[in-house]
Amino acid sequence: MKRVRLLLLIGLMVFALSVPAFAHFQMIYTPESALTKGGKIDFKLVFTHPFEAGHTMDMGTPEGFFVVHKGKKKDLKGSLKSIIWRSLTNEGKAFKTSYKLRGMGDYVFCLVPAPYYEKSEDIYMQQITKMIVNVAGLPTDWDAEIGLAAEIVPLDKPYALWTGNVFRGVVNCDGKPVPFAEVEVEYLNHDVMGNAFAKKAKVEAPQDAFVTQTIKADANGVFTFGIPKAGWWGFAALGVGPKKEYKGKEFSQDAIIWIQARDME
Repeated sequence: MKRVRLLLLIGLMVFALSVPAFAHFQMIYTPESALTKGGKIDFKLVFTHPFEAGHTMDMGTPEGFFVVHKGKKKDLKGSLKSIIWRSLTNEGKAFKTSYKLRGMGDYVFCLVPAPYYEKSEDIYMQQITKMIVNVAGLPTDWDAEIGLAAEIVPLDKPYALWTGNVFRGVVNCDGKPVPFAEVEVEYLNHDVMGNAFAKKAKVEAPQDAFVTQTIKADANGVFTFGIPKAGWWGFAALGVGPKKEYKGKEFSQDAIIWIQARDME
């Protein structure tokens, strides 16, 4: 009997080690980030695995959701509506909203989600996320430091990137660069169809290391990534925020930013 239990335990350990540790990514999704004119745009706020369109985690009510435009901050938390998001493997609680863009310039949308408990790691995580929309090409706020506890400040316009360009950003903790921060990178590999991922993937990864790529910032907290394909790309600087404990457990306060690249046609 002891031998059977031992074999079962070994089997479980082998299974656990064989499961790829793909990254969690908090998304703020809208179809287009570079618009020629204002108007109403729609958003989906989803905590998921964007390359695989995989497991989607339940989101709690966010601590904050706001937009910064020409230096002015507007609270949007009250506009959020709860939805159910369908991944290719499950369903999870998410949010949607819409916002009317009035005038030219940059609109920096920021989400401070509720802490999420990841049972498999026995830790809490909070992915503080930015996504920037521009109207008519007028640059105003895209490179501003918003003052988030964990923040990636772009050095290139996140909405004005051709395929083959590089994207650079500075990883900050309370406004100060984080040397040698680890940054995970994932591609939104499935189209968004309503409140779900489309089944068809855009690319196939040759090996697990290509699903979630990992890069490092330099001594000044600056990272650089060459963009190989058009579409949305997410960057997650892990555990860079100042808060390290929540409810008596380890707390990973991450900084996220999304960029969108286009092919030259």
